[in-house]
Amino acid sequence: MKKLLFHFDTDPIASVFDTVVAYDGGADQLTQLAGVTPENCHPLVEGAIYTRAPKDKKNTALFIGGSDLAAGQELLAAVQKIFFQKFRVSVMLDSNGCNTTAAAGVALITRNVDVAGKTAVVLAGTGPVGQRAAVMLAMMGANVRLTSRQLDRSKQSCQLMKEKFDVDLEPMVASDDDSIAAALDGAHIVFGAGKTGIQLLRADHWQQHPTLEVLADVNTAPPLGFEGIDMMDNNTDRFGKKIFGGIGIGALKLRLHRACIGQLFKSNDQVLDAKQVFEIAQGLD
Repeated sequence: MKKLLFHFDTDPIASVFDTVVAYDGGADQLTQLAGVTPENCHPLVEGAIYTRAPKDKKNTALFIGGSDLAAGQELLAAVQKIFFQKFRVSVMLDSNGCNTTAAAGVALITRNVDVAGKTAVVLAGTGPVGQRAAVMLAMMGANVRLTSRQLDRSKQSCQLMKEKFDVDLEPMVASDDDSIAAALDGAHIVFGAGKTGIQLLRADHWQQHPTLEVLADVNTAPPLGFEGIDMMDNNTDRFGKKIFGGIGIGALKLRLHRACIGQLFKSNDQVLDAKQVFEIAQGLD
C-alpha cells in the first residue's frame, strides 16, 4: 500500500523545499494543498481519516507547513479536533522549519555540552526557530533568556511558550551594545535565530567573552548572524568556543526532516511537534 502524505500549507503557494524532503523521507505520493486554514481543513482531514481500514491508516499522514508558525499551530489544533477514536492519522508541524531547524541546532549543542543548569541566550528568539530552540534548551535544563529588539515581543513569546510547553523563559532585550552585553552576561550558550542577512553579534561581542562555551547560528547567507564564524562550522573551535554554523546545523536538519517524515508512517496516532521532533533528533547519529 502506498504511503500518502498530504501537505497542508498555510501559505498561498506550497513550499518546494517541503516537497523534496517529503519524497526523500519516504512518501510514495505527495499531495500539496495551499491556503489551508482551520476553517477549510475539515473535509480534507475527513478524506484522510475515513478512506482506509484501521490497519492501513498508518500509510496516510499529514504535514503542516508554511511560513507562519501561529497559523500552523492553529491549523494543527483544528486538525486534531477532527480526529476521534481510531479515526485519525499521524501529523507533523514544521512551519518555517521551526521544529526541525531548532531541534538540529539544539541536538548538536547538547551532544557536546551538558546544558543543565547553564545559561543559554536565544537571540532573535521571537521567530519560529528561536521560540522552539528556547523551548528545547529549557527542556534540557538550561536557564534560557529569550531576546528580541523589543521587550514586549520577548515577553509575549515567553508567555506563549509557557502556555504551550510549560517552560519558564526569561524575556530580555538585545538591541544595542549595552543590552547585548547584559543578555550575554554570565551566559554559556548562544543560539542565533535571526532572519537572513541580519547580524546579531559582532566578533568583539563573543570572541573574548569569559563564560561563553558554545555558539550556534542558523543563518546561511552573508552577513551571518555571528561575525567571525563560518557557515560550515560543525563543532569547530574558535577562540576556545565550540561553533556551529548554518550549514553545519542544516545537514542534520535535513536528515532529521527526512527521519520525521519516515516516522509518520509507523503508526496512525502520532503528533510530531517540538518535543517529539527533538526526541527524534537526539536519536540520530
